[in-house]
Amino acid sequence: MRIVGGQYKGRRIKTCEGPGYRPATMKVRESIFSMLMARGICFPDVRVIDMFAGSGSLALECLSRGTTTAWFVEKSAKAAGLIRKNLAELNVPKQYSKVVSKDLFGVLSKQPEEPFDLVFIDPPYGKDLLIPALEKALKNGWIASGAFVLAEVETAIEAPTEGPIADMELLTDREYGQTRIFLWRN
Repeated sequence: MRIVGGQYKGRRIKTCEGPGYRPATMKVRESIFSMLMARGICFPDVRVIDMFAGSGSLALECLSRGTTTAWFVEKSAKAAGLIRKNLAELNVPKQYSKVVSKDLFGVLSKQPEEPFDLVFIDPPYGKDLLIPALEKALKNGWIASGAFVLAEVETAIEAPTEGPIADMELLTDREYGQTRIFLWRN
C-alpha cells in the first residue's frame, strides 16, 4: 500500500494481513481526503485520532499532509508495531505521533488532555462497535466541537440517528463496494 498525497506521497507502508484487517484502498483514501479538503480541513491545524487504527493508513495520510498531532489507537500489538515501524521508516518526527496499543474502550473511558479535530473510526466488521465507540468518545470529550468524524464501516450499516450521535450533522454517506463512509460534523 502507498501513501496517496502530501510529502510522503508514493511511499510504501506495511499493513497487517489476516481476519479483521482491511486497510482502506487507494480509491477510498483518495475520496476521503478529497471530501475533507473540500470542507476546508487545514491539516497542519488539526489534531487527529485514528480509532481501531489497523494499518494506520488514514492518520499516516494526515501526517503526510502536515498534521503534527496524530494518535493511533490499536489493540493488536502486531498492528501497533507495524504502525511504529511505518512512522520510523517515513521519518515522522516522534513528537508528531502517539501509538496506543490498548483496547479503544479503555482509552476512551478517560478524558483526553485535549479533544481531537479529526476522528477516524474503522471498527472491525460485524462487531457493532461504531455506535458504542462514538458515544463513549462524545461523552468523555474526545471529539472537539466542530470536529469532523469519519467512519469506515460495512455497507449494511445505516447512519445512526439516535443518542448523542444524532446531534452531529451527517455530511456524507457513500458506498464503495463493501465499504460505507460516513462523514459527520460535531
